[in-house]
Amino acid sequence: MSWATRMRSIRSGAERRFPVLTELTARLISGNLLDSGTRLAAQAFLAAVPLLFALGAFAPSSVRDQLRESLRAIFGLTGAPDQELQRVLDGNSSDELRETTGVVGAVVALVSATSFSRAMARVCERAWRLPKAGTRIAAWRWTVWLLALVLVVLLQAPLRDGFGAGAWLGLPLYFLVSTGVWLWTQHLLLAKRVAWLPLLPGAVLAGTATTVLGITARLYMPSALDRALAEYGSLGLVLTMLSWLIVVCAALTFAITIGAVLAQEPPLDRYLGTDRERPPAD
Repeated sequence: MSWATRMRSIRSGAERRFPVLTELTARLISGNLLDSGTRLAAQAFLAAVPLLFALGAFAPSSVRDQLRESLRAIFGLTGAPDQELQRVLDGNSSDELRETTGVVGAVVALVSATSFSRAMARVCERAWRLPKAGTRIAAWRWTVWLLALVLVVLLQAPLRDGFGAGAWLGLPLYFLVSTGVWLWTQHLLLAKRVAWLPLLPGAVLAGTATTVLGITARLYMPSALDRALAEYGSLGLVLTMLSWLIVVCAALTFAITIGAVLAQEPPLDRYLGTDRERPPAD
């Protein structure tokens, strides 16, 4: 038996015994996942900037203060980057921001920000190899998900502090909330085409990824933002934040896709009640 024939035999045997590894390998080596994560990060950035200015212009001072504390908690902001954030959310500049932005501009910013929701929905649909949901069915889900995500961001500071109990409670609580958010995200944006239980592996992986990256952000981002601001000014902040968003969104894309594969392959498919017949790729 030749070497090539033996390798084909080993590969065929592995595919029969471990079909999940074959499917995972095929998904991971494809370039689509990284491209999807990059597009998701770009849409997240384009949604975050106008929403940040809209909140700075129209939100009550208590909401602005809460957002400032949460962004500090997420990225460990200190020094000059924290002062830049303070300028954006400063109540003294709200009147000027309102005049510049206007109510119509704020509404347009919110509507355009749903492009991030649509990109997230497409990530979930590609992971489960489902076609796009109809606009009439999905449109309200995009807005609801976006508003819920803003609420989750606002609650980051008390959540990570365990609502006053400290990091010993905040860390597991953050993981549980993140897992719940990504479980609900998939169910909502997939328009209920997949049951709750099969979505759990992807939600757990996404919750784990965001928890690990949340810890890493507090360790890495302060010094990275300080260097970027010192060397390149505000442009450096933009590039650093965009780079971090690419990492986060790529991790989420991989987590949700891997979770979908695990849920549809042995041995988890028997416990999660998923059909072994895969829908055709879109």
